Amino acid sequence: MTAAARKAAVVGVALSDCGRVDAVTPYALHAQAARRALADSGLDRSVIDGFASAGLGTLAPVEVAEYLGLRPRWVDSTSVGGATWEVMAAHAVDAIAAGHARAVLLVYGSTARADVRAGRRTANLSFGGRGPLQFEVPYGHTLVAKYAMAARRHMHEYGTTLEQLASVAVQARANAATNPDAMFRDPITVDDVLGGPMIADPFTTLHCCVRSDGGCAVLLVAEEYVPDTAKTPVWVLGAGSAVSHTAMSQWEDFTTSPAATSGRIAYERAGLTPADVDIAEIYDAFTYMTLVTLEDLGFCAKGEGGAFVEKGRLLRNGELPVNTDGGGLSACHPGMRGLFLLVEAVRQLRGEAGEGQVRKAGGRLPEIASVSGTGGWFCSSATVLLGR
Repeated sequence: MTAAARKAAVVGVALSDCGRVDAVTPYALHAQAARRALADSGLDRSVIDGFASAGLGTLAPVEVAEYLGLRPRWVDSTSVGGATWEVMAAHAVDAIAAGHARAVLLVYGSTARADVRAGRRTANLSFGGRGPLQFEVPYGHTLVAKYAMAARRHMHEYGTTLEQLASVAVQARANAATNPDAMFRDPITVDDVLGGPMIADPFTTLHCCVRSDGGCAVLLVAEEYVPDTAKTPVWVLGAGSAVSHTAMSQWEDFTTSPAATSGRIAYERAGLTPADVDIAEIYDAFTYMTLVTLEDLGFCAKGEGGAFVEKGRLLRNGELPVNTDGGGLSACHPGMRGLFLLVEAVRQLRGEAGEGQVRKAGGRLPEIASVSGTGGWFCSSATVLLGR
């Protein structure tokens, strides 16, 4: 087998402790998730020669690799917000195909919630006041406000309603009800969402993701290692990425995200269409992200996202189960959540999601998953298609 012929599979996934984790460091969460993912794969740590991490340390991923006792020969420190991990997965697949690495560990951990409670971290107005951002910082644009403006534009252009946006949160919470690791599991209603405290018009609290602690890890390997693994491999079928803007003034259309490009590329490379997808794991820091990403990935036409989501299609037993663990709106969101999407997709394809397991017609397991990460305020997007 030549290096160029290598395919890549996900063979190990795991979460660290998640939700409310007050007594550990983010480094410890990285280590916990990494150990669990390696155990899940059944492989020895000596096989790992590639490592990818972002969000922690001055020299990420060097500091995290050192903490884990790894000396990788291939590394990735890409940082494009929530889409980081889907981009890293695509990079890892390319590295494996080219023979630059044989096994790549992606790992993330954050104590975002605990840091706020302990006073180690406070809210900030923006990501910075230099470069292109300096022209918008004086107007007080927070991240949530930028998403809120985009949602309002979609409502204006297409008649999308507050109730339709709220239904995204309601269905995410219903999916979380069967996930023992979810931070919030009690059911909510559309009225609960609409009646909550306003954060940034039109978003109330329940339109927004939770703040949690937690970490996770994903191990990808070259196909020759698959026979030695403990679980059913999940293959990376195709991936695509795209960026759009930094300044809101440079975003040509608030109703279209870069997922419209990353999704198209991923489908083309995988030889698939949206109709082939059984489940979708979509970055959902806010309800509008889910709705517009569904449009941009081709699950419904542009402008029809509101009507699509309000019919219960996103539920675990719906037409297109979305964020089957409860997503960032209910399960966990410790910062850059993109890696959690990959973990949940793999668990669903393997049939390991317990009470939250999706079953298609005839009781069959899902076979194809679309995983879409979003970074910044729709600044970046990466889509990965996975299959058994």
